[in-house]
Amino acid sequence: MGVGLRHRYLHCLLAGLLLVAALLHVQSASGQSDQTAGAPGNLAAATEQYRHALDAYNASHDRYTAVANAYWSSITDKRKLRNSKRAAGEALAIDDYVLDQPPVYTGPPKPRNPLKPETPGRRATVPVVADFVVAAQQQFNFVPRIPQNDIQFKQVYAQVARAAGLTRDQVVRIYSFEATGNGSYDVEAGLEYNKHARAITTALGYNQLLATNSVEIVAEKGRQFIDEFRTEASTLKDGQRQALESKIEALRKMVAFARSVPDDWNQHEILANTEKGLGVHALNLDIDVGPLLQTQKLLDSVVFARRKGVTRTLTAAELEMMNLTGDGNGFDIVTMPQQWREQVPTSNFFRPSGYFDNPVAQRNNVVAKLIAATDARMDEETKKQGAKDLAAALR
Repeated sequence: MGVGLRHRYLHCLLAGLLLVAALLHVQSASGQSDQTAGAPGNLAAATEQYRHALDAYNASHDRYTAVANAYWSSITDKRKLRNSKRAAGEALAIDDYVLDQPPVYTGPPKPRNPLKPETPGRRATVPVVADFVVAAQQQFNFVPRIPQNDIQFKQVYAQVARAAGLTRDQVVRIYSFEATGNGSYDVEAGLEYNKHARAITTALGYNQLLATNSVEIVAEKGRQFIDEFRTEASTLKDGQRQALESKIEALRKMVAFARSVPDDWNQHEILANTEKGLGVHALNLDIDVGPLLQTQKLLDSVVFARRKGVTRTLTAAELEMMNLTGDGNGFDIVTMPQQWREQVPTSNFFRPSGYFDNPVAQRNNVVAKLIAATDARMDEETKKQGAKDLAAALR
């Protein structure tokens, strides 16, 4: 094809394409015009329908809210009553618990506003291990001493846990429940099976400590850890001693930070959500400090129960109840007669938000079922290699 002929061919092709584009534009404009013409009437009808649906929803949900508030208030009141009776040395009765299950909303769903199309909400980003490490370095000039592999971390953890008096059954079964039976020392909630998924909380390690747990333990036991490290440092050679002394200095600053507020969970939670708090959480990754933190979380519950008069060894599932619901609520479960466990709803040991965020507690809605489900999960997860490795390290 000659140059002139090729030029005319391209010119005709371009003209054709422009014509098609023009026709499509006209059709699109016509369609939009038709839709716009009919929109006011349709929108008015949709708005009216929405208002009726919203009134029905509000009325139904208000009734539910009144019943739910009364229910959860009774949970709080009964808990206070039990605490008062224990403090006075009085025996508890099963009627000191709420024996009804929480009310469930069964009314119409909240309607969508046609004037305000809903957009998907943005989920908050949960910090991950890399964020903890960066925060520790920037805020405290601290870099965790990472183990060569997970077996090494398990060996140190096993040594610390044994020295604290924890049983092999407690350590292995709780690790299996919390860290899936194969979790590594740096496993974070939500990333147990897929490192590229989204973290759902800052829960970290073998016993899934939240950043708030880390801040609280450092506030309460950090000085004890420092004393132990100072004793160890005095036996080391120059290079090793200097490295440990550097860690002690970072830990000293973390203790000062963690103790800058009253020893209260809510206050520690505020600190945990700061960059410094995330830096403290990075201690769990350190082979020297991490096993101390992970052990202390379980030991605190054991000591709490012992201080309250429980002299027997807690089963792993009972210890997990204290881990799951908090020491006070967990102690309540541990000391409950077996026949009561068959009747008392699990809701007695949660706040509303915690209960509705915990599908396991909802499905297993009385204490006996929750403990049985926990034991069954532990039975299954202890078959995995990570649990076997930890059991071997504890022998």
